[in-house]
Amino acid sequence: MNTQIVLVLCVVVMAAADKRPSFSYGPPRVFSDESFESSEAKYNFNWAVDHDPSSNEFGHQESRDGDDTQGSYYVQLPDGRLQKVTFLVDGDSGYQAQVTYEGEARYSDESRSFESLEYAPRRAVYG
Repeated sequence: MNTQIVLVLCVVVMAAADKRPSFSYGPPRVFSDESFESSEAKYNFNWAVDHDPSSNEFGHQESRDGDDTQGSYYVQLPDGRLQKVTFLVDGDSGYQAQVTYEGEARYSDESRSFESLEYAPRRAVYG
């Protein structure tokens, strides 16, 4: 009985090993320019995150049609303001951005200024 099982397994293994892969090795194929259709980039997307428990708010919107790209992104800063960057890319003119802030900066009473921090030099420990 064990001999028959081993014999059947050997036949199955040999049959599986005999199969050749469907790909072949050779030099890369050369495509002519006519085989590719040239199309200008065109897309539009928008995403946003608004997490109330942490007051974390940020997002991004962008659209592109050929060489013309425009959009904006924003982030809620730790001081309470919303920083918004509106940008435009028009062909060869490069990236042009306008940065604006909404709201007023708020700091808690517990925050300390840089001058109030004590300077404590650290010694390197080698060992």
